[in-house]
Amino acid sequence: MSLAHAGHAAGGFPAAALVPPVLFWVYLAAALRQRDPGRPGWDHRRTASFGLGAALLAAGLLLTAADLPGHMAQHLVLGMLAPLALVLGAPGTLALRTVDRRAGRAALRLLRHPALQVLAHPVTGLLLTAGGLWLLYLTPLYRATLTHPALHGLVLLHFVLSGYLFTWSIAGPDPGPHRPRVPVRLVVLGLGVAAHAVLAQLLYAGLLVDVPATGDELRAGATVMYYGGDLAEILLALALLVTWRPERAPRPVAVRA
Repeated sequence: MSLAHAGHAAGGFPAAALVPPVLFWVYLAAALRQRDPGRPGWDHRRTASFGLGAALLAAGLLLTAADLPGHMAQHLVLGMLAPLALVLGAPGTLALRTVDRRAGRAALRLLRHPALQVLAHPVTGLLLTAGGLWLLYLTPLYRATLTHPALHGLVLLHFVLSGYLFTWSIAGPDPGPHRPRVPVRLVVLGLGVAAHAVLAQLLYAGLLVDVPATGDELRAGATVMYYGGDLAEILLALALLVTWRPERAPRPVAVRA
């Protein structure tokens, strides 16, 4: 029985589901401050995107993952769909526009730290997201989450954070460490698609995986992972293309004779 299923069975309300509404309230308050005189307004589409992400995050935490397909749907919402909507809300940019200039400059200096440049690289995000999935289903970790609610909660937290990091590293509009060029990010995204597809096929065939589920459940869960993951990754690729800003070549300096 999963963490979410146990909470619903006991008649309880997952406290973690209160976090997304609070995050959106803070975001909305910051966005409304941009309407003050002397400030450029905040794009309502950003606010709507972040609100959608918060709603998906709350829905994923409330989702009853009683079986493998339900668990896959929960991972899809928490690790891929919700992070994409949150990232496109540009919360980092909004935060920099809300805090004072000194704090903003300090944050930008921190983002240039070499350790954060490594952490923010798309390959790091790929290793954390796809690698975490392979570790979960090819080792006894998944079995352990069924009997240890705290461990299951940590796995869900990993899905959310690693999904946000990977999404941001591919298509995030917020400022941060220098990211590779778009072709490199598309290659990394393609590797992520392949990693999800191969793992889904292993689950469908019941090969190498350590998941206590019937054959029908394995096939249903693999189907959710395969097609749901494809949808989320197509949306991420579209977000990359929409948010991409081509680099302008420097203009040649005219030399007087």
